[in-house]
Amino acid sequence: MSKLRIAIQKSGRLNQDSLQILKDCGISIDNGKDQLKATASNFPLEVFYLRNGDIPQYLRDGVVDIAIIGENVLIEKGEDIGIVEKLGFSKCNVSLAIPKGEKYKDINYFTSKQIATSYPNTVKKYLLDKGIDTQIHIINGSVEIAPNIGLADGICDIVSSGSTLFKNNLKEVETLLKSEAVLAVSPLISENNKVLLNKLQFRLQSVLKGRNSKYVLLNAPNDKLTEIINVLPGMKSPTVLPLAQEGWSSVHSVIDKNQFWEIIDELKVKGAEGILVCPIEKMVL
Repeated sequence: MSKLRIAIQKSGRLNQDSLQILKDCGISIDNGKDQLKATASNFPLEVFYLRNGDIPQYLRDGVVDIAIIGENVLIEKGEDIGIVEKLGFSKCNVSLAIPKGEKYKDINYFTSKQIATSYPNTVKKYLLDKGIDTQIHIINGSVEIAPNIGLADGICDIVSSGSTLFKNNLKEVETLLKSEAVLAVSPLISENNKVLLNKLQFRLQSVLKGRNSKYVLLNAPNDKLTEIINVLPGMKSPTVLPLAQEGWSSVHSVIDKNQFWEIIDELKVKGAEGILVCPIEKMVL
């Protein structure tokens, strides 16, 4: 029986989040300590634990069919590899940073400067598009130390919270791109495994839709029902049920978590009471 081969990061936050989303998709992985390959017990899936920077080549060569990988790594090492799903976690920026004491006006600051980075292709392309001539030191590892030891005038690295830059007396001055975890696919994936990929994608999309939504139940006076329903379009339309108390109805709907507080505030203004908000584990459309 054919198995879909997926690569995920060997260690780190992307590893944990990748395993969690597979678990949320109902996939059980027999994962022993220090294993480099594991098999799912209830889905035709093999998991390969690889170094993040090596994954694009494994996809290109068809050693794995798909991968959960940072979009920033694909932009740096695998622009020829397709993305089939953005996964919404491990979000970060790829940014230029300089010592805190330096004054920064615009990108021309980096003219004839030296930049330390693990993302040379990304930096070269960005600066070339801006017409900036600079020197790049390729460093694999902790690039933040480079300005402090005189190796470079600035750095380009991933920035999540900014705490690492702060600890190393650096400040973020230019964002080259925004990144998140994505599901990437090998150009050599077989037709059989494309079928399995579609099944996995269906599960992923259901999980992601659930993560991005909230289930809302509320009580509404019937004379305000139309106004409240207009605030809550739901997937098709809200569910409305009569309450035992005359003149009132119960309204059930789904809202986008990114609009949550704005919608709740509007519901209260329209006369909604007893608002109950619940997380959604999965949402199958």
